[in-house]
Amino acid sequence: MGDDADGFAAAEKPTLGPWQTLRGLSSRRTRLLDSVDRFLDNAGFDRAPWLAVIFASGIVTWFVLPYAWQWCLVLALTVGSAFAAAVIWNPDHTFYDTRVNVRLAVVVCSLVFAAGVAAIWIRSSVVGAEPIPAPQVALLEGRILAREDQPADNRLRLTLAVRLSQEAANHGAARMVRVNVPMATFGGQGVPQGLSEGAVVRLRARLMPPASPMLPGSYDFARAAWFKGLSATGTIVGPLQVLRNANDQSDIASLQRLLSSHVRNRVEGSPGAIAAAFASGDRGGIKESDELAMRDSGLTHLLSISGLHVSAVIAAAYFVTLKLLALWPAVALRMRLPVASATIGALAGVGYTLLTGAEVPTVRSCVAALLVLGALALGREALSLRMVAIAAGFVLMLWPESAIGPSFQMSFAAVLAIIALSNSAPVRAFLTPRDEPSLMKAARRVVMLFVTGLVIELALMPIVLFHFHRAGMYGALANVIAIPLVTFVSMPMIAVGLLLDMLGLGAPAWWLAARSLDLLLAIAHFTAALNGAVTLIPQISGYTVGMFALGGLWLALWQGKVRIAGIMPVALAIVMTAMTPIPDLLIAGDGKHVGITVNGSDGSRHLLSLRDGRSTYTRDNLMELAGVSAKPIPLAKWNGAECSSAFCTVIINRGARDWVLLLGRGRSQVEERALAAACARADVVVSERYLPRSCRPRWLKADKRYLRMSGGLSINLAQKYITTVAQSQGDHGWWRIPSDLKDRKFKEYQIATKLKPSRASLRKRQR
Repeated sequence: MGDDADGFAAAEKPTLGPWQTLRGLSSRRTRLLDSVDRFLDNAGFDRAPWLAVIFASGIVTWFVLPYAWQWCLVLALTVGSAFAAAVIWNPDHTFYDTRVNVRLAVVVCSLVFAAGVAAIWIRSSVVGAEPIPAPQVALLEGRILAREDQPADNRLRLTLAVRLSQEAANHGAARMVRVNVPMATFGGQGVPQGLSEGAVVRLRARLMPPASPMLPGSYDFARAAWFKGLSATGTIVGPLQVLRNANDQSDIASLQRLLSSHVRNRVEGSPGAIAAAFASGDRGGIKESDELAMRDSGLTHLLSISGLHVSAVIAAAYFVTLKLLALWPAVALRMRLPVASATIGALAGVGYTLLTGAEVPTVRSCVAALLVLGALALGREALSLRMVAIAAGFVLMLWPESAIGPSFQMSFAAVLAIIALSNSAPVRAFLTPRDEPSLMKAARRVVMLFVTGLVIELALMPIVLFHFHRAGMYGALANVIAIPLVTFVSMPMIAVGLLLDMLGLGAPAWWLAARSLDLLLAIAHFTAALNGAVTLIPQISGYTVGMFALGGLWLALWQGKVRIAGIMPVALAIVMTAMTPIPDLLIAGDGKHVGITVNGSDGSRHLLSLRDGRSTYTRDNLMELAGVSAKPIPLAKWNGAECSSAFCTVIINRGARDWVLLLGRGRSQVEERALAAACARADVVVSERYLPRSCRPRWLKADKRYLRMSGGLSINLAQKYITTVAQSQGDHGWWRIPSDLKDRKFKEYQIATKLKPSRASLRKRQR
């Protein structure tokens, strides 16, 4: 009887048809959209910061996607989404559920994202400078656009507007080139009078096109030069002739150099170079050892004129003006002192920004500080997320390429961290005024200073890891002392010294400034020398830093308990960082420099270097991207490596098998039959020269032909995975495939790296 009942119940169970299934899916989708609409309605968040984030995301997407057809597709999809949302949830269509919040979010976010993509595409097309096709020695005659003194390197750096020889004959457009001029060029007589902005000079220089990244993840100078308008960089060869002196020596650049020289004369040595950087933005006198110590101790941000310095100048001008005006009752009763003080502070901030060179970070900081002054003058909250969004939007509209730079990312990440921390309930409760001794109040402020420094360090760490492949362990502790020292002692004493110098009484102030900067350098060198002060980490992926950014922004921009959800992507990003693979083989784009990561007998990781060169740039790139802090070991000195004047052979075990590497180390002649036999026994062959077709290794032949198309390589042998510089460049204007490489060779390169070529890229090479 029970079996019959079960069978009857099964027979009576209705079977859902296809239309009923679709209605069920539609019902679930409706409930989901309703939930999202209610969430947006009740969230109570400020929309402006999210719009700035979405605009920046559109800019970053343009850089990440390599090909123009992808940029067009993104624009079509985003504009189409906005149009579809406006039609589907149209309030005039009463037979549709309008969902006002979802409609507004989709329409606005899609259009703002598309605006970000369009803004950077237009910016690249307008300001991008075509690099010279190949290295050359050229006779240049042109106007000086900028002069940068670099006494630490004993040279000048001139930016010139010139026409190269062939272009001059064809009346082509002027190019911007940057030339290093050693001080020895002037024969010990110093810089000639009139050699400044506006002068016309003639010189011969060895020019190079701006360099692409040495390795995947390295600094892309070609991209930076593209947006700066630089077509070439180089060094002078022979004498420099001034054809026409600069007309006016009273411009801002000349005043900046005069101020920098005056400060260095008043404060000698390394403290003087840092004082000159604070006063005029001139960092050319800072020694490399001091720069490295400041970097490794987490204090390098103090050397770049940014938020800290601009805010200190504006705050000093604001409060001094406020106190002075308050001394005159007639003025205080007839004038709104905060408005007058804010005006003086704004003028001081703008003047300081212009005096220090008006670099993008300085302008960005000045705009943010002016917004704070405006809020103070109007009686509004000084620090708010909306203020940060307005400042970010202003910078991104003028310089959209700054969105991918570490300076922009670190500045706004630090400000967001400060605002989010100060607005959190635990911090508000901790800082609530209470009846307690002054010592306890001071202790609370010190604790908050340390906590703020720690939160800023945590917020900046993913950005530092992605761009610089290093993490400072003691930066928060060093900044707790260094930031107040610079803000309340060093910079005020420099300002007082400059004022008193007009009366000849500035010596005491300069002495105090020098002692404070000596202490700053001592903190930097002590912190950088601590064991474990810096940890090098291999290049983390864009997905990892994207998860960090998503989690951090979610934590900072949302209000209430929903912000806790931001911990999940941050935790996932931490796991992804810990699982970042270490490359087995790093090959520079010129084929001359190769790094191999191996494990020593004690389990520690070492970096083997094919060439024991003197270039610190090459060495640092290999060490950072390999995540090895120990000095590289020359391959010829490694047990198991066999080296001749032409090649080195080494065997390493990866992925449960032995890999035979044949690495070229010179241009010595090798008999072709012997070379072919050696290639046949090798899995990977690397050479700085063209290798014959008879050289056929078992897996990869990275010779000059291959590397000219691929750029630098990062190889994981266990997974047989190759990352190239070229695969992320695509149709961006700063990347150039040599014109003499045929489409057949390009296909060979794609097959060798196991990268599928897109139709657009093949058509580009065919043209």
